[in-house]
Amino acid sequence: MSAFTTWRAGGCARRLFEPGDRGALAAFLRTLDPTEQVFFVGLGSNLLVRDGGIQGTVVLMRKGFSTVTRLDAGLLRVEAGVACAQIARRAIHWKLAGADFFAGIPGTLGGALAMNAGAFGDETWRHVKAIEWISRVGDIEWLPAERLVVSYRHVPVPPGQGFLAADLAFKPDPKVTRKGIRELLAQRAATQPLEHPNSGSVFMNPPGDYAARLIESCGLKGSRVGDAEVSVKHANFIVNRGQASAQDIERLIRQVHDAVLAQTGVDLKTEVRIIGEPGHE
Repeated sequence: MSAFTTWRAGGCARRLFEPGDRGALAAFLRTLDPTEQVFFVGLGSNLLVRDGGIQGTVVLMRKGFSTVTRLDAGLLRVEAGVACAQIARRAIHWKLAGADFFAGIPGTLGGALAMNAGAFGDETWRHVKAIEWISRVGDIEWLPAERLVVSYRHVPVPPGQGFLAADLAFKPDPKVTRKGIRELLAQRAATQPLEHPNSGSVFMNPPGDYAARLIESCGLKGSRVGDAEVSVKHANFIVNRGQASAQDIERLIRQVHDAVLAQTGVDLKTEVRIIGEPGHE
């Protein structure tokens, strides 16, 4: 899975399937043993696969789910494999305001829906009107957004369930230009370690504070386990400086958590999703 995650680390999945469309995905899911674990992966950001790999199936949501359709003046239907940066670009093309923040999310819409991803003060689910998802046994349905009780970086997704598409609402504005995206991307490049493999933010921000501020206040910038390093540019990022294993990264996550808890009393919660089996010591 190191080839399919932005951290460039992790063990093997027992099976990987990339569906060409909804029908192929539904048919495939129906062939699996009901006890088989299924994980949906887009660009592999916000994901750490342990070195022992995944004793189950990874569904790669890319090529078969990559369209964006304008339904009306302010409503887009976006499939799960569309990169978030592409959502921002298409919205600008159609003179829609409010989508700039998607340019700061390093993943696809499917992942953004699964965790209510956000950037620059906005969040995915503030714009969601309806979602299309598929059950573990291949049943597909559309649901209005209000059927899911969504909170900060948390969406109640049943095990094995995957997002296929969503209807996203933005505000038509003829004055919209690419300037806002350019400014946000420049801010991101100046403050985030984009030059090294990473997964985005590792920890959620605690109420009324910022994980990066807490980590930096504990003197943890530059801390390392193997080639895993707490970024010196942004303390809430852990970067792979070369050959970091998933175990290196996970150990460093635990060390940062424990140090912040000991020094500040704040119990940071991970934003990154950690799956799979531990490797050998």
